[in-house]
Amino acid sequence: MSKAAKHKASMEKQKTNVDASIAAADTEKSLVLLLTGNGKGKTSSAFGMVMRAMGYGHRVGIVQFIKGEQLSGEELFARENLPETDFYQMGTGFTWDTQDRQSDIEAAQRTWREAHRMLSDPSYDLVILDELTYMLSFDYLEESVVLEAIHQRPEQQSVVVTGRGGGAALQELADTVSEVKEIKHAFRAGIKARKGVDF
Repeated sequence: MSKAAKHKASMEKQKTNVDASIAAADTEKSLVLLLTGNGKGKTSSAFGMVMRAMGYGHRVGIVQFIKGEQLSGEELFARENLPETDFYQMGTGFTWDTQDRQSDIEAAQRTWREAHRMLSDPSYDLVILDELTYMLSFDYLEESVVLEAIHQRPEQQSVVVTGRGGGAALQELADTVSEVKEIKHAFRAGIKARKGVDF
């Protein structure tokens, strides 16, 4: 059998398998996605989904926990080019910068109120909860309250949660869990974070 014929046979088999999988996926529902792991790209992936949703004219809400003291490219772009997107940041920066647990808890709870408002509003098609996992890991927010709000969201609303960890209960609730694994990172080689790439 020639190389071209082998390739054709392989692609035919693959197409049959893919078509069968597509036909078997007959449930229509909104999704909860968890983007976790120690690698770079979780927030970037979530913002890719923002662009995808907006391409279909969907309404998007973005809540960023932890971030906000230093400007990011995502924030600049969203504020200047996506005025219809509801964008809220905790604004305290990283917890190792603040070093004030009580203040961080209060900021997390203020930010959660905004997230809960979006999760309760059926006009949002997609809600991004960026770095939410840290709020659960540090016990800044009550896990059961957060999970219940995500579970009870409007029927057509999808949710993306990002951050390392997040716990077994969040993974169980999520429909899709993707782990971004660090193989190598420029920062560990002493290379500064780069504007437009890292922030």
